[in-house]
Amino acid sequence: MFALARLSVVGFVVLTIVYICLSLYSRSKRRDKLEAEWDREGMSGDRDAFIEQGLQDYDGSLRRKLIWGVYIIPVTIVIALIYFMNFH
Repeated sequence: MFALARLSVVGFVVLTIVYICLSLYSRSKRRDKLEAEWDREGMSGDRDAFIEQGLQDYDGSLRRKLIWGVYIIPVTIVIALIYFMNFH
């Protein structure tokens, strides 16, 4: 039982680090795309406001929600492995 608790704690810490890095990377890429779109289309107005609005839209996007798969997929695989190795 102690091994399972240790696996859970270490796994959670590792997955949290991966999640944070992936979130920061994805948000950075979105910011780069918004900046490139602004430059390419030669828009007028406040550039920072355009980028902030784009990032707010990104926060509610499907891609942002799919990043939660970092937690869901590995945990599901580990649970399935434990179940099939012990009960089948």
